[in-house]
Amino acid sequence: MNATTSSGTDTAPEILDAFQLAADPERATDFAEAAHRILADLVSGGAPLGWTDPPGRGEVAELTDRVLRAAHTGDGALRAAYTGRRLVGLGYWLRYARPTNRQHADLEKIAVAAGSHGRGLGRSLTGALVEDARGAGIEVLTLDARADNTRALTLYRSLGFREYGRLPDFVAMGGRRYDKVFYMLDFRGSGRRAAEPPHPR
Repeated sequence: MNATTSSGTDTAPEILDAFQLAADPERATDFAEAAHRILADLVSGGAPLGWTDPPGRGEVAELTDRVLRAAHTGDGALRAAYTGRRLVGLGYWLRYARPTNRQHADLEKIAVAAGSHGRGLGRSLTGALVEDARGAGIEVLTLDARADNTRALTLYRSLGFREYGRLPDFVAMGGRRYDKVFYMLDFRGSGRRAAEPPHPR
């Protein structure tokens, strides 16, 4: 996963899941376009989200559609942060596709709009997704991040993630090389282990 975190303003945002988002036709219709604005703006500013150039609208629309479908079938979870009617952040995890690994999931992206940094939205989104994973019976939630993304890594450690490995000089960006860091959050000792993926709502 590649992530950017947030950190301060006044109004408490709403952190919606995929089902709450779908229940609001206006937000659901605008979601892909709003997500594109956030992601493209962050990437153009150098955020470590996995793209070297800002993604196109079609690419983001395809991504959000895939994540929403996964959330509705129990194969993922999406969280969207709103201030009023404006999308200010999003994040998601997806189950591993390989049948032998489907009890685990990967936290793939956390993104907060540049103008909303400093409000704790990254923590709110990540915390909600962690609880979604716990509730879905995920055994191990993994993520990966660029080693220089120290704010995100500090956040993950504060939520219980621990580093289990890294690949030196693995990420190439702007003529520079960065380590790729792997984190995990193991729920298996929490007494919430599930034998099989839950049925969709």
